Amino acid sequence: MTQAKPRTLPLSKRGMSFETFMWAFTRLTALGMYFFLLVGVVGALVMGALNQMSFIEVLRWALITNPGHVQYTNVPDIAPWASTFWRLVASGMFLTASSHGMHGVIVVLDDYFATVSQRQWIRILNLLGYIIVAPIGLYIIWTA
Repeated sequence: MTQAKPRTLPLSKRGMSFETFMWAFTRLTALGMYFFLLVGVVGALVMGALNQMSFIEVLRWALITNPGHVQYTNVPDIAPWASTFWRLVASGMFLTASSHGMHGVIVVLDDYFATVSQRQWIRILNLLGYIIVAPIGLYIIWTA
């Protein structure tokens, strides 16, 4: 009786392909977004949002840490909400979420384009769009 060949390659022969890297990238950016969301919620609660904001306003703040989101709440002083730390958190969340979404668009569009050259052009255009949009988003975060 002959032995059946294993269906998968052993770990030593698999290597690290681009697709494996992008699979890990997608999972890590999702975890990064959860981290930034948790930092926003905990930070808002520490700064007094428990008594001064509704739950919806806390979540809105945690998703996009913009001081304008607390402007019309019962928070007496907006200055702590507009600190450099919160702008760094907003920048991190923006870059993490936009790169996660960029990869998602590439994955979806890969299903619709068959040739390698078409897929390369889609990836180049998507990356070009990211390079254009990311500085604009960061500019808005840091000047708003």
